[in-house]
Amino acid sequence: MYGSSTILLLPLIIRPILCQQIYDIWQTTSNRSTLFSSVGPSSPINFVKPGAAASADIIVSDATKYQTIVGFGGTLTDSSALTLNNLKATNPGNYWDILQTMFSPEDGANAAGLSYLRVPIGATDFSAQLYSLDDVNGDTSFSSFSMDNAPSYLFSVISDILSINNILKVHILPWSPPGWMKDSGTMMGGSLKSNLIDAYPTYLLKAVQGFKSRGIPVFAISIQNEPQNSNPTYPSSTLTPATEGQIGAALRTLLDSNGLSGVKIVGYEHNWDDAGEYPVQLMQADGGAFDGAAFHCYAGSVSNQDSFHTAFPSKNIYFTECSGTIGSDWWSDIKWYMDNLWIGSLEHYSQSGLMFNIALDGDGNPKLPGTNSCGSGCRPLVTVNSDGSYSYNQEFYSMAQASKAIIPKDNGGPWGQRINVSVAGSMGWALRVGAYATGRVSSSDYTRYSLVVMNWNDGGSGGSVTTTIEFRGMQAKYTFPIGVTTLWWFASSTGPCQSGCPR
Repeated sequence: MYGSSTILLLPLIIRPILCQQIYDIWQTTSNRSTLFSSVGPSSPINFVKPGAAASADIIVSDATKYQTIVGFGGTLTDSSALTLNNLKATNPGNYWDILQTMFSPEDGANAAGLSYLRVPIGATDFSAQLYSLDDVNGDTSFSSFSMDNAPSYLFSVISDILSINNILKVHILPWSPPGWMKDSGTMMGGSLKSNLIDAYPTYLLKAVQGFKSRGIPVFAISIQNEPQNSNPTYPSSTLTPATEGQIGAALRTLLDSNGLSGVKIVGYEHNWDDAGEYPVQLMQADGGAFDGAAFHCYAGSVSNQDSFHTAFPSKNIYFTECSGTIGSDWWSDIKWYMDNLWIGSLEHYSQSGLMFNIALDGDGNPKLPGTNSCGSGCRPLVTVNSDGSYSYNQEFYSMAQASKAIIPKDNGGPWGQRINVSVAGSMGWALRVGAYATGRVSSSDYTRYSLVVMNWNDGGSGGSVTTTIEFRGMQAKYTFPIGVTTLWWFASSTGPCQSGCPR
């Protein structure tokens, strides 16, 4: 097991497993008749000698491999942690059901396997009050630094998630430096004072050490959330590429000299529209300190990620923030998310896919008093109501379909790696497809091959699309309903199909 909690496994279907046989299918349909559920197959779907290609023909070529995916998830703001912690106090059964369904990576579990958690350092627009981890004016030695400034329920919820998912990646970052370190005198807007640039990396180092002291290993740290955003109604701070690079270089040295060389530093953390400028300048100046750059969805288009990848193909790309909007259309949102994020951002070299708030109430609260953030309301992955009931939103259902395809098959095994896929035929336009190969711990076990397929043939006389799937000279057939489908099969990582398929 990945974690110490009990996992509810789906009933096992005992039948012979042939090589290259589609053995499980998960679906979310546009009409909501099926919501992230296993739908079979009720009878074997085998890859056989190919016949005529269907009008939509998915062609999988695992000879061409791209980036390894490191996980899907979201941001656990203080508000998200408070919402979940309150539920734990009033309805612990529902609390643990949510955590299991969202975060369990156990193979066969009725769960999404979300495994990437983004956690703020200090207050955000979704906190009860303003605070940093050192609010003592002029404390450049950070002798008053304290993790206790953050609410205890933040760490409690993270610990509970880790008890279910011990392969969880935690990525921390500030929305603002402490107010006394800024020219505005507050965490709300402004910039880091130039005479405190050299001191700030120590604050960030102490944050990494502080999380570690709470039993929370840090996978990555970013220097600043949205460094081109200065908003006087919530914690924010601008930062030039040169200054971010200077801080990153000093932090890299501090991490390495304090036994934390495995912690990645991620740059930029802002919108697609400036992908070819700010993060490129950052890498040109201090690229040795940074693992790569992270992007948000609020301006520009996902294809802008290519500008950064072209400039620095050896650097990693992370997609780390987008938010749903309360009142928007369920199926239209899912189409956009799949096209741009859970399939699209990965096509444009992202290793991760994250939404913003993990959990909030039905009005998108609680928020920092007085903030103008989120306008009509940000919708979380899961809405938790005051009576203890809850409901998953389109952000969760669409993300879950993608996450299910790339989580490790084996405890301690590798994550899914994107492989080449194309769609041919007169109905090829109706499908958006991502393809992934997940290796195994034992060389005698076969690689898992996964497809995430969106059928968005929903206009006029649209409907289900009967499709052929081509793989290594063999062919399978499946009819995709309008919605999102995740399916997989097993095959040797190299060479021809064999008579049996150990999984």
